[in-house]
Amino acid sequence: MKVAKKLQTVVYMVRHAESQYVPGLERERGLSDRGCEDALKVKDIFRSEIIDVFFSSAYRRALQTLEAVAREAGRGITLIEDLRERTLASDDFHVPSEDFFSCKKRLYEDFEYALPGGESSSEAQSRGVQAFLRLLDAHQNNTIVVGTHGDIMTLIMNYFDPAYDFEFWRSTSMPDIYKLTFETNRLIEVARCWAVPGQDEGTLEM
Repeated sequence: MKVAKKLQTVVYMVRHAESQYVPGLERERGLSDRGCEDALKVKDIFRSEIIDVFFSSAYRRALQTLEAVAREAGRGITLIEDLRERTLASDDFHVPSEDFFSCKKRLYEDFEYALPGGESSSEAQSRGVQAFLRLLDAHQNNTIVVGTHGDIMTLIMNYFDPAYDFEFWRSTSMPDIYKLTFETNRLIEVARCWAVPGQDEGTLEM
């Protein structure tokens, strides 16, 4: 008896390249010089891939990381506001650099905790996952690229598998690429596609 092949949806989550933090310019700040160079490497990694649709956070650094890829593919990029990065805190609340990682760790350990004026992991995950699930439903069996950020990417992946936690977030780089394979809305495989220092050049792991 012939068994029907299960149809799969592939989502490439592309964390943005390097962008220098500028207080009060979370939405507008773009890529650094190094970030622009790495965005071209991202383009090269995707050169042999056939991408059906491109989506991105509306934040400039995420969009810039995908522009060369989409241009070479002859595709536009649809911006999705709910894929923006987690609001860490209000602009007038300063997290000392020495406390940054401990604050981030607490946000992942207690999903209801939030810094003043910021989003809890629960809040950010809820709006990010809802947007992501809509993409999965609308583009079943397609290959999708999503321009994203470290926190919201981790929280979306955590929804499907709790192993994606603070330590995973801390291990990611800028840029970074993860290939997520789904059967309907079930995550069945994750592969990292961006080479970190000391490893070979980034290639897609098929």
